[in-house]
Amino acid sequence: MTQVLFGEHGEQLHEPWRKLFSTVPFSFREGLSPDERAALSYERLRLINDTLDSPEDFVTDVERLTALHEWVGPVDAGLGTVASIHYNLFLGSLLEHNSGPNRDLREFVELRRTGTFLCTEAGHGNSASQLETTATYDPAARVFVLNTPSAAARKFMPNTSSTGGPKTAVVAARLIVDGKDQGVFLFLTPLSDEAGHAMPGVEIHRLPQTATAPVDHCITSFDQVRLPYEALLQSDHGRLTPEGVFTSSVGSPRKRFLHSIGRVTAGKLCMSAYSLGVTRHALAVAVRHAHNRQTSGVTAGGSVPLIAHRSHHAPLVDAIATTYAATLLHRAAVRQWAQATGPEREDGERFAAIAKGWITWRARAVMTECRERCGAQGLFLANGIAGQLAANEGTITAEGDNLVIWVKAAGEMLLGHFTPARPSESQPEAHSLDDPAFLQDLLADIERIWHERARTRLRSRTAGNPLNRWNNTVSSALELVDAYAHRQAAQAVLDAASRAPHPEAQRQLGLLHRLFALRRVAAHSGDLLAEGYLTSAQVRQLPDAVESVITELAPEALTLTSGFAAVEDVLLDHPINHPEGIQGDRPPWTELPSDTEVRHLITR
Repeated sequence: MTQVLFGEHGEQLHEPWRKLFSTVPFSFREGLSPDERAALSYERLRLINDTLDSPEDFVTDVERLTALHEWVGPVDAGLGTVASIHYNLFLGSLLEHNSGPNRDLREFVELRRTGTFLCTEAGHGNSASQLETTATYDPAARVFVLNTPSAAARKFMPNTSSTGGPKTAVVAARLIVDGKDQGVFLFLTPLSDEAGHAMPGVEIHRLPQTATAPVDHCITSFDQVRLPYEALLQSDHGRLTPEGVFTSSVGSPRKRFLHSIGRVTAGKLCMSAYSLGVTRHALAVAVRHAHNRQTSGVTAGGSVPLIAHRSHHAPLVDAIATTYAATLLHRAAVRQWAQATGPEREDGERFAAIAKGWITWRARAVMTECRERCGAQGLFLANGIAGQLAANEGTITAEGDNLVIWVKAAGEMLLGHFTPARPSESQPEAHSLDDPAFLQDLLADIERIWHERARTRLRSRTAGNPLNRWNNTVSSALELVDAYAHRQAAQAVLDAASRAPHPEAQRQLGLLHRLFALRRVAAHSGDLLAEGYLTSAQVRQLPDAVESVITELAPEALTLTSGFAAVEDVLLDHPINHPEGIQGDRPPWTELPSDTEVRHLITR
């Protein structure tokens, strides 16, 4: 199962991070303040950098980059944030904009200066193309003058404080050449000197503490900061000669902006990877706890593991099915983005956005379930769930707010970037609810139903102006995006089952696919019945079909979560895995009931 989840290159991509994060410097430290945790994250960032033979090669390999994010969250959520900003957004942007003057990157590659990324403004979040910050070019002096024209234009949230040492940013600003706005570009801008003092004209203020990962979030502004000609990050989307002649192969300022912040797509995949890592870890904790913790049975004086109770194991089994689907969907999204060229990039960007929204939202739901199934123990930061659940809220907003990027994807899907699958020509009564091909057809039917509804509402003449037409359409369009994500995730599980190297892995993956698909079909059984894709008899069979597959999967819960390959040293550091709970040193882990024993308990 581990090979199914992490692929044939798992040893090269994932094992180095599993080993690094099992070492003592990454152990959980009790009693630190948020500021102390933020400072510790920067210390650990240097340990990560020390393991990289070539940070440049690492940054340009999206599979290696996302693999880091899958393992960092369980040990240090703040480290995941600052690592993502430094490697993906900062260093990645510098490497992708490689036209223009040569630039010495050694101080960033060697982490003598930490990089950050300043795009979002206080008054412009998801309307980032309307940024106000300007960089006006003076050809006589060959400098740019970086300026924040209003309070709304202050750069909002990036980690720009002196915590972690001297910092440099890439700053998104409007390039003004000869009085003309050429669109938003990136500018390399030192923020602080070696002593940690802000550079002249740079004003930095710490923001209030967030409930997510402990990071030194700040609000930053610029007052006529002079930058050298080399500060402009140039590429095909825009070039400027020292004399002030601007040329671009991209005619639209909006497209120039999107090119400038192109690393955001890789960032979406990184945020999804973080969510997957902490979700798998939370499930590993919750399932082990369910096997280890004894509770009363149904007879007086008897006791059984929590996992024996259907009310306890059913939501965990559902969560396992969702997490396998989410992981395999992410693999498909990363693979598509890594291989995309030319016109395929747009499809890859959309798929990454849809996957990011779906995965990070599912991660929230699964980790919430895990926290509840662990009871009061789940509230302790040291048990690896509550803090990571809070930090996951950041992934839902970072690199594009989930709802906004889904609205964008919905509009594109309605306007020609999506072709619904053709309905099956066979009658539903000819199929069984344990037929995976039939279940996939039903998921496609759900997708088609919402596509047709959204198209019908978009064409409605009663809606009025364009905003009203879109408001009339958007709810159905978002259901379409959700249906598409579910079908793609289910297909990823089915494809993995066909490739699984072991017959038992194939069987368990087939069961996971069945449960995942049946839950989705049951939620939309009314529409499927009304449209003739399900019979009334099949609708009545759905609850029993779900119960049957849960009964088959529940005894395999420990095997399925063992497939996550969660770092054992990290798991054993959690007090929840100690027989005496929160108190004392780490003792040997108590022996868990075997799968056979659990199967007997559940059947009984």
